[in-house]
Amino acid sequence: MIDKFVTSMEEAMAGIRDGAVVLLGGFGMVGQPDALIDGLIAQGAKDLTVVANNAGTGHTGLARLMELGRVRRVICSFPRSAGSVVFEALYSAGQIELEIVPQGTLAERMRAAGAGIPAFFTPTGAGTRLAEGKETREFDGRTHVLENALPGDVALIEAWRADRFGNLTFRESARNFNPIMAMAARLTIVQTQHAVFAGGLHPEVIVTPGIFVDRVLHVPYAMPVEKGGENA
Repeated sequence: MIDKFVTSMEEAMAGIRDGAVVLLGGFGMVGQPDALIDGLIAQGAKDLTVVANNAGTGHTGLARLMELGRVRRVICSFPRSAGSVVFEALYSAGQIELEIVPQGTLAERMRAAGAGIPAFFTPTGAGTRLAEGKETREFDGRTHVLENALPGDVALIEAWRADRFGNLTFRESARNFNPIMAMAARLTIVQTQHAVFAGGLHPEVIVTPGIFVDRVLHVPYAMPVEKGGENA
């Protein structure tokens, strides 16, 4: 019987190696898998490359992971945002590497990885410093930049509901990068706010099919869990 739920954080984090590329879902704090990030901190993997929308805020979550010296490189769209004090200090001291990728390009690089596409051309970034050293071609008179797919060793994502097959739904804007990251990683680990019975998710509302999910940890939401369908 397929059952992708794990019973502990230790089981969820098992096997994440030093030097891994970690895809970290979320848009700021929205849809960010905070419990899994704390689990990664406790697990101890280091020398990580983290792919995320931004570079963390305050001193928790991703920022704490960086503060502990566990992140070697960050690939993101918005390294500077309100509260990104840890990243700014580390970067100013030369203690962390940064690759800035436009947000749409970042999403497409991961989507391409999940779809088995090794690279693609985009006009975004053409003629700017972001295109330096990259192959360019003209299509319909417009310069395009070649961008490589961006696969991950591990994806840590947050879902709203999950069943035992690993099928996932997301709530509103918390959907953000989570579905494409689930597809782009070799190992996808999910924290879900609600666990539903097999068949509790109508096929038409499933966003991420369970084939892309390896492990699911139930991290209950603060509100009572309703039983039944997705619209409950």
